Amino acid sequence: MAERKAGKMMADRRWSGVEGSGCAAGKKRVRLTVAYDGTHYHGWQVQNNGITIESELNRCLSQLLGEPVAVIGASRTDSGVHALGNVAVFDTGTRMPAEKISYALNQRLPEDIRIQRSEEVAPDWHPRYVESRKTYEYRIYRGTFPMPTRRLYTYFVYHELDVEAMREAARYLEGEHDFKSFCQTGAQVESTVRTIYSMEIQEEGPELAIRVCGNGFLYNMVRILTGTLLEVGQGKRSPRDMPGILEARDRGAAGPTAPAHGLTLIKYEFLSEKKGKQHDRTETL
Repeated sequence: MAERKAGKMMADRRWSGVEGSGCAAGKKRVRLTVAYDGTHYHGWQVQNNGITIESELNRCLSQLLGEPVAVIGASRTDSGVHALGNVAVFDTGTRMPAEKISYALNQRLPEDIRIQRSEEVAPDWHPRYVESRKTYEYRIYRGTFPMPTRRLYTYFVYHELDVEAMREAARYLEGEHDFKSFCQTGAQVESTVRTIYSMEIQEEGPELAIRVCGNGFLYNMVRILTGTLLEVGQGKRSPRDMPGILEARDRGAAGPTAPAHGLTLIKYEFLSEKKGKQHDRTETL
């Protein structure tokens, strides 16, 4: 936790010079859509104890553009969490067209990180202050034995799960609620109220996909939601327990935190490109 807080302070200091006033003269702001396999990384955010997605982006961009670059990510995913569409921005004085940066950067990045799109945005555009929807997916592999080829991207369970009970429980969690019970203890946020627009559970052969779309997520929220739904599926809890867990506003009332490797950030949808005065919506999953 101390390393996470230190990393956040470092990121905030790097960004503080441009957050309010936009790009410096002669620079442009570039947005990246980033996909990665998080297996071998210590999460998104720069850490003192290992390589991260952010540190690799900073290193490769600085080499490519010939200037110091520090990206800011929309979601600070944890160690082992994957992404198909995380978002990062940075300022640069390069003359290279923004849309060409993705091609050049992918030639330098490790093969488990790939830029899906690069584009220029407004000088004051910031991922933390734009109304957005985020979609995450947690995948579970059900079977007698684990499947080696899926071990890095699914959480293995050997017991039967009551999927209909899990779906019933998920419906209680949709809408606007105070999700403090589903937030890791010690997280520092202004509010624990979030809105889940949809929470779907789909069966795909031996795999179970829990897909959650919301306006923001608390620290480890999706993984705690998943751990709680798994207890419902195992018969340890009733779907009707969900309202009481929400009302408790106590981390101890909810289920365990599911392992990180089953979680993938699927996509961000920015509903407005206009910078607002909302609170910091950066999240850690």
